Amino acid sequence: MGAHLREGKRSRSNAEMISKTECALQELEETLYWLELLSDSGIVKTERLSDLKKEADELTAILVASVKTIKKHRKKNE
Repeated sequence: MGAHLREGKRSRSNAEMISKTECALQELEETLYWLELLSDSGIVKTERLSDLKKEADELTAILVASVKTIKKHRKKNE
């Protein structure tokens, strides 16, 4: 996720920045998937994963808001 966001900071266009940010969102979804598997399988207790899940949810909200803002600014500049 971090690599996609770093690449997005150096993007040459809004479209590229949106693409990189959306890739980071996909990585977060994958992370949430693995956390669910760890919990569902009993490998790690759900309570131990709650902070990580909460942080992933917060990051998801931030990145979704970022994509919306970039798209809004892009439409204004067209």
